[in-house]
Amino acid sequence: MKKILLFVLLFFISVNYCNASTSSAYEYILMDQTTGRVITGKNYNTPALIASITKIMTCLLAIESNKLDNEVTVDDTILESYGSGIYIEVGEVLTLRDLLYGLMLRSGNDAALMVAKYVGGTVEKFVEKMNNKAKEIGMTNTIFNNPSGLDNTDSGNYSTAYDMALLTRYAMKYSEYQEIVKTKSYTLKTNKKTYIWENKNKLLNYDYITGGKTGYTEKAKRTLVSTASYDNMDFIVVTIRDSDDWNTHIDLYEYAFNNYTAYKVLNKNKFNVIGDTYYNGTFYIENDVYIPLKNNETSSLISKIVLEKLPNYKSGDKVGYNYIYLDEELLYKENIYIEESNKNKKNKTIFDYIRELING
Repeated sequence: MKKILLFVLLFFISVNYCNASTSSAYEYILMDQTTGRVITGKNYNTPALIASITKIMTCLLAIESNKLDNEVTVDDTILESYGSGIYIEVGEVLTLRDLLYGLMLRSGNDAALMVAKYVGGTVEKFVEKMNNKAKEIGMTNTIFNNPSGLDNTDSGNYSTAYDMALLTRYAMKYSEYQEIVKTKSYTLKTNKKTYIWENKNKLLNYDYITGGKTGYTEKAKRTLVSTASYDNMDFIVVTIRDSDDWNTHIDLYEYAFNNYTAYKVLNKNKFNVIGDTYYNGTFYIENDVYIPLKNNETSSLISKIVLEKLPNYKSGDKVGYNYIYLDEELLYKENIYIEESNKNKKNKTIFDYIRELING
């Protein structure tokens, strides 16, 4: 299939270094959520025990099962649970969505086992799903052995700050995940009792924090994932083995907010393609794209449009991408769609429409 390269736009950007206080962290990362670009970090590709931030993957797979409002009857799977819990009982009935609130707000290991059993059929099959999903996302230094993050009776779950940031970036695409992790308190009445679950994530006291997950075991020490949004910028911070993690996260966000500005590099209302495009119609993108840039940027941020030459097309078809590069590194790509012109539509014959139907 032929491709058409249309044009290049230049902006300015430079490599930067963080002066935030991160000395207490063995491993950390600050990532731009929009592009996945690493702003700063230390040891962020070094595998380590991750404790309960594991539950981000458990929550994600439950959301992708599309069973959130299904009722789950708690069975004796939870009898194998220990450590932090929400203290559900055998025979208790609640929805999968309810279990996720207990999982993410209170870090319930019993909830993790019940979610794994319900979604995976068995806990073992669910763990297979966890590892398959990790590979799909690109978490190349991650291995899951259980859905909770416990590491006392098995080898535990290993990952890196970078991989957990990738996972969080992926999970934040789901509105259900966003809603759960930003919730400060959740009240639930079941057939056995009433719960009020308060979120363990103290960072939610800051207005710009949009979610996250805490973790701790004696072996893993403190682990923490958080997300933040400010002035059209979205960031992710992950710390592993950090005794002062609350302050590390705040310091990293303050560094990002004070040193970066959101630049609108793609405007959906002013999107245009210049040159011979082969297509009859108007091109459009669905999203405005903001990328955080430092004020003293020096090198180039490049925008390239590449269109595919489709033999048959109709309104709403994806016909290419708008790529955003930092020098030669791909940061982001946005789908480009076509809206056929009225003239093009009128010129079509009945045979053209039949051909389109046959081609799907």
